[in-house]
Amino acid sequence: MKCARCLLKLQALRLGAQSGRPAAAQYGALLQTASSSQPSLLHSTNDQVLRRFHGSPSFASKPPVEFIREEMKRDKTLVTHDDLFERVAKDVKTKATFNRVVDVFTKQDVRRRGHVEFIYAALDKMAEFGVERDLAVYNKLLDVFPKEVFVPRNYIQRMFNHYPRQQECGVQLLERMENYGIMPNVETKVLLVQIFGDKGHPMRKYQRIMYWFPKFKHINPFPIPQHLPEDPVDLARFSLARIAGDQDARVTVYQLPHTDITESGEEIILPHIVGIQSPSQRELLAQHNSSRPVFVEGPFPLWLKKKCVHYYILRADPVPPEEKVEEPYDPERSLYYPLQLDFDFGRDLGEEENFDVEDVDEGAVFAMCMTSQGDQATLNQWISGLQQNNPVLGRVPTLFRLEAGPKELQGTDTHTTGQTHTEDTQPGEEADVIVEEEPRRSHGMKQ
Repeated sequence: MKCARCLLKLQALRLGAQSGRPAAAQYGALLQTASSSQPSLLHSTNDQVLRRFHGSPSFASKPPVEFIREEMKRDKTLVTHDDLFERVAKDVKTKATFNRVVDVFTKQDVRRRGHVEFIYAALDKMAEFGVERDLAVYNKLLDVFPKEVFVPRNYIQRMFNHYPRQQECGVQLLERMENYGIMPNVETKVLLVQIFGDKGHPMRKYQRIMYWFPKFKHINPFPIPQHLPEDPVDLARFSLARIAGDQDARVTVYQLPHTDITESGEEIILPHIVGIQSPSQRELLAQHNSSRPVFVEGPFPLWLKKKCVHYYILRADPVPPEEKVEEPYDPERSLYYPLQLDFDFGRDLGEEENFDVEDVDEGAVFAMCMTSQGDQATLNQWISGLQQNNPVLGRVPTLFRLEAGPKELQGTDTHTTGQTHTEDTQPGEEADVIVEEEPRRSHGMKQ
């Protein structure tokens, strides 16, 4: 197009010099004649035969200088893809606005120039728009690639990684789907075949995903639902049942979140208290020596996908070796998995009888709970609720080993760790509550 404009300008200058007319008038006349539907030959005043040049109507209607200025201005105003996402989605970032940005990029250029950079920018913005787990959006991003351009034509192109940047971009998109556990569908396969062919690296990545994903889909024995409960009480129920791992464990709601009004007229928000305890834990607590204290420890974090919750435990120190009593195994306790096997095998001289196994003795865990405020007053209510099914807690001293948790766990009237609780117990409470002054160091639990 630029060569055609240069030839037209030279011809206009030559004709203007011969006929004495201005060059601009001759140039406009040539453009009008070229854009009209006349024969393919142009005759000048001196009977010179000229070829007809094709020109668009918009080009013929505008002066050449203004057209060139617009072209230069259009080349200089380059907008990055991140700015394109921010301009289209100023107020709200949803799936509809994300698709609108992709449509704007797709329609602005038929050749899809800069599609690799746009796809990388879109992958970085997917989490902000909440579409990182949407299969239709990934297929829409694959549709941005030009079709039947990057397909290798022979085995040499396949061997030397035909169009490596585009293939690497396609593999990165499929790896993002793999990280979020998204299973490709038939539309994904058709798009990959149209873009990279059936022998490209993205197609191989697709085949590996389709081979391994069905095998690992139901391999987790403790799956987490896609959408976690929004209610904090329901979330605490699900989390405690997941931690306990005992089908006989019973979840008890000791207190629901509500607003209470004090005598002075001040409104206070009381947190929820949800606990769990199994029959075996209740038996261990009943057999606990009342002269030895029990400890309330926490908070301990538990991650459920991107959600982090905290829980507290009621436990005791390990039993000293001189006080341990080994109970005989009940042979009928488990018929499928016997707890003790008495086989008299003959040992060889090269076999060793001693094994170097690091055995860490830990105390028993009697109960667990979850609450939105990890202060001493809230946990005292949990201990008081446990006394209904565990009367031994009225005779056992209770020590608190509380660590500094996150801000949302700290109540407005929390007691600081290391402060001794010297207030008298209320008439309904039977347990002796003592706060340990030194922080927990040697005692821990497996997470």
